[in-house]
Amino acid sequence: VQLQASGGGLAQAGGSLRLSCIASKDTLSTYTIGWFRQAPGREREFVSVITWGGDETRYARSVKGRFTISRDNAKNAVYLQMNNLKVEDTAIYYCATAWSVGITVSDYNNWGQGTLVTVSS
Repeated sequence: VQLQASGGGLAQAGGSLRLSCIASKDTLSTYTIGWFRQAPGREREFVSVITWGGDETRYARSVKGRFTISRDNAKNAVYLQMNNLKVEDTAIYYCATAWSVGITVSDYNNWGQGTLVTVSS
């Protein structure tokens, strides 16, 4: 499966963006999908994950209450709604597949090209 993240851009602190993760050449519906982010000079870190059926989600402590992950298997897409953005949310955001709910990079495969989110103060 090939994944493509999109929806990034420039937002002001307190603003919102919605990221999309779209699959091509295969269906997303059988995969758990996670979002990670990587800021300049920092390691890639877990943001959120959703199981294939959407019945379980997890969030990093830094985004809980501000970000919401969801999926629409009919559209082969997973979304990350980001509200109340902070400057420290600035990063490249990536989506990837997993077979179980995990929060480490090594739990994931099929990394898509990321999308850049820049939050200004």
